[in-house]
Amino acid sequence: MTNHKRSVVTGVLVTALAAVTAACGGDATPASSAGATAAAEPVTINVHTFGAGENFGYDAAVEKWNAEHPNIQIKYSNLTDRFEDVYLPQLLQRLQAGSGAGDVVGIDEGAMGLLAARPQFFTDLGEHGLQDRKADFPAAKWETGVNADGKLFALGTDIGGMTMCYRKDLFEKAGLPTDREEVAKLWPDWNAYLEAGKKFQAATKDAKWMDGPNTIYNVILAQEAPKNGNVSYFDKSNQLVLETNPAVKTSFDWVQRFSKEGLTAKLQAFTPPWTKAIKGGGFATMGCPAWMLGVISGAAGESNKGNWDVAAVPGGTGNWGGSWLAVPKQTKHPKEAAEVLNYLTGKDGHIAAFKEAGAFPSSLPAQQDPEVAGLKNEYFNDVPTGEIFSASVKDLQPVFLGEKHAQVKTSVEKVLEGMDQGAVSYEEAWSKFTAAGVKAAG
Repeated sequence: MTNHKRSVVTGVLVTALAAVTAACGGDATPASSAGATAAAEPVTINVHTFGAGENFGYDAAVEKWNAEHPNIQIKYSNLTDRFEDVYLPQLLQRLQAGSGAGDVVGIDEGAMGLLAARPQFFTDLGEHGLQDRKADFPAAKWETGVNADGKLFALGTDIGGMTMCYRKDLFEKAGLPTDREEVAKLWPDWNAYLEAGKKFQAATKDAKWMDGPNTIYNVILAQEAPKNGNVSYFDKSNQLVLETNPAVKTSFDWVQRFSKEGLTAKLQAFTPPWTKAIKGGGFATMGCPAWMLGVISGAAGESNKGNWDVAAVPGGTGNWGGSWLAVPKQTKHPKEAAEVLNYLTGKDGHIAAFKEAGAFPSSLPAQQDPEVAGLKNEYFNDVPTGEIFSASVKDLQPVFLGEKHAQVKTSVEKVLEGMDQGAVSYEEAWSKFTAAGVKAAG
């Protein structure tokens, strides 16, 4: 989820990456118990994920599995809501150490290039028959799970088809329409979205139009990248193109315009103040890939049921986020871990996650199932999420994410946050933004 789960860059990620990169310089492999004989006694499979709100949405799926498989019990742990600066550095360190990682681990899209380049850390899922699942996934989702050795190391969970979430109660107070069809007409494109924001801001001083720079930047970048060769920070030869890719500059420019107009609440996504504002009505709109609905409902709570709704996103559709599951080689139970992974990434696991967390399936059989296609989200005023997100990913194009995508992403977004909060001047922001990306790319 992808996606999910964004954050600021820290020294620990750089340190962890350096250690992992060093390990890749020769033939060294991490200490592990790969290939160990599966225990005859009942085993526990630790599934580690990340994310805010309802995160991966596996509570019901795990409960069902455990009731039906007394000899293989899942222990499901969502470790943190912060992927890039907490979960990923810890995962890298545990992979290098050869211990401490889950038997099954979640991976956000931004780190898939990084981990695909390190096949020594992961089990070949083809050894457990999972190569037969290829027809279950869109080509882009499947191919991203194939590592540098050509082995299948991860299978897809959700994908992040795009919408815009909005607070109906705040729209009503500001004199804006509240019906989702009418709201969508407010913003056929990003310029119209900006103008609607100015009207909202003129009518109310109690809330801001949008949360902050992170989410809207990622939404627009997800739309612009397919228009510019299906790349964002790196081209398909893994060369940094941040300074020259129009998709990046267009996304940056829109965020700067929104900030200059005073439309943002100056919040950093996936932090306690941001979560508090979701619940307290601190802002009126937020870019919403499918997985974000679970974040909002989890953060806003039952007291806000019906206050949030979902409309079409300005500028068309797009895909932001999505995750995969993999089995580290260090697991003592590779066969059982692969069985659990197969279940969670199968049709039933995808459907359960969609029902629980709004995580739209990347599984094609799950997408086509009536339980998904006809599902409505009661929390968001019975919005037909199955219909909306099915349409949003219909023409999904794969965007290439380089090996150091996660590091570049968090570094440049830190500059965006500084610009929005006034620590970086608007005049210097682009040069600092690109410099941060170049430095992170090494």
